[in-house]
Amino acid sequence: MTPTSQVKILPKKAKNSRIKERLKNNTSLYILLAPATILLIIFAYVPMYGLLMAFKDYSPALGVSGSPWVGFKWFIQYFNSYQFWPTILNTLKIAVYSIVFGFTLPIALALICNQIRVQAFKKFFQVTTYLPHFISTMVMCGMILLFLSPSNGLVANFLGIFNVKMPDVIGNPNAFASLYVWSDVWQHVGWNSIIYLAALSAIDPTYYEAATMDGASRLQQMIKIDLPLLVPTMMIMLILAVGQLLNIGFEKVLLLQNPLNLSGSEIISTYVYKVGLKSFQYSYSTAINLFQTVINLVILVTVNFISRRLTKTGLF
Repeated sequence: MTPTSQVKILPKKAKNSRIKERLKNNTSLYILLAPATILLIIFAYVPMYGLLMAFKDYSPALGVSGSPWVGFKWFIQYFNSYQFWPTILNTLKIAVYSIVFGFTLPIALALICNQIRVQAFKKFFQVTTYLPHFISTMVMCGMILLFLSPSNGLVANFLGIFNVKMPDVIGNPNAFASLYVWSDVWQHVGWNSIIYLAALSAIDPTYYEAATMDGASRLQQMIKIDLPLLVPTMMIMLILAVGQLLNIGFEKVLLLQNPLNLSGSEIISTYVYKVGLKSFQYSYSTAINLFQTVINLVILVTVNFISRRLTKTGLF
């Protein structure tokens, strides 16, 4: 055996021995990790086999493997359908609206809460803003209908005392995005601020002491200390939010939908539900959902790349 072959073989043996040693030393950790890994494979990766339906004329009798291939037929059908632009535009409108306010307001709430010095009031303030998060989607939609019903809602009855007619907010397609976003902000703004409060609590108190000695006000401390140190956390949360840009809460939209607001509330997720489960067009609905997922992936990679270049922070 030549010296060159020995040089090639020895590192490989050393690498294998290191792997075996690592497995031996961390056996208990890998055993703990195994159930989660198995569940992830079964429920996340195995179902990906069903994505083949997007490229086939799927028939339950023939199965996925037995159904004939049709290529991009279902994608082209969706791109040419009358529902393509309305579902895309409605989804983007609600998604961007949600990111603008659903992303920025938790940061503002965390900054305000961090400046509260009376601990009793701070705890009361936090609990009050967290509690709506635990209301279920169905109950939340019921509350919206109870308050904003134009005929017998609480707001309509209150305005009726002053002979003021309640506008039909629930049936107005132009108001649907605002109705969805602001009810969502009220419900989740407190809970979403927790991660920013955790990041603020990790800031070295000496920064605030030095700023106070230099005469900085609380507003100046938020702008000069809190916000710059929150940037990495903010960028990670922004990337995660943008990565789910087209995945709007399906249940809430469906529960608030009615024939009057359908032109402003029909999004990709509800359209997939209707053509897939109601009309039994499995291949067509799979193609639409796959298109949505690919767009989300492209946006996620793009925003992550931009964040890496500008702030040196990213998911990967």
